[in-house]
Amino acid sequence: MMNYTRTITIEEVKGLTVEELDFLYAEDANSIGMLLAHMAEVEKAYQILTLQNRDLTAEDVDSLNPALDLGPSARKAIKGHPIEYYLKKLEEVRNETLTMFKTLPDEWLFEQTPFWRDRPANNYFKWFHVFEDELSHRGQIRIIKKMIKKQMGSL
Repeated sequence: MMNYTRTITIEEVKGLTVEELDFLYAEDANSIGMLLAHMAEVEKAYQILTLQNRDLTAEDVDSLNPALDLGPSARKAIKGHPIEYYLKKLEEVRNETLTMFKTLPDEWLFEQTPFWRDRPANNYFKWFHVFEDELSHRGQIRIIKKMIKKQMGSL
């Protein structure tokens, strides 16, 4: 499911220009580049939460931001990169995830720990959330592409 989701995300963004990746339809909006960077950092966060089985430290959050939280700092920092930059980052993070998954028994998926608001959740659900987040942001990317086409006449 994760690989299928990623394949479709890549199809959606391949060939976008830097200008399209950096396009902001409003001053407080996210760009496509920001959303792609966010996808990679969310996956890294879940590697820490589930594969290292620990909470994020302040240092972790600092290293994952500004892409994890998005917002004004991400608008300043995440721009000017070609699509290859984002695709490479997504691929590297996914390769790390898959390498780590191969070392775990299937039972690991069903191990429960406290999650949102200390409710129990298993690793299967947590990783479902990773690609659910990607799916949601891919929807945003599709809307942004329509706005780009309307405003810039590209795509």
